[in-house]
Amino acid sequence: MTKERQREAVAVRYNPEKENAPRVVAKGRGQIAEKIIEIAKSNGVPVHEDRDLIELLSKVELFDEVPPELYVAVAEVLIWVYRMNNRFKSLETFHGKE
Repeated sequence: MTKERQREAVAVRYNPEKENAPRVVAKGRGQIAEKIIEIAKSNGVPVHEDRDLIELLSKVELFDEVPPELYVAVAEVLIWVYRMNNRFKSLETFHGKE
């Protein structure tokens, strides 16, 4: 019998005008992870799945800055998020929602 792996989630916030580096603002497993993902999706925040990065970020204390050795990996995800946000904005403009 194999044990099913619990879903994990880590939420990262970055406001370059107010913060020096991205911060871990939520993290959890199982039902907590599901709630983090649900809240993100309900607020229009794109969800990116990367088990390796989640494993590393889950070791960062809540509300601490992401360590410099993870900057590149987190930057790649943030670039993906910004691109996704721009695609949604373009679609809204195209469909006359703005």
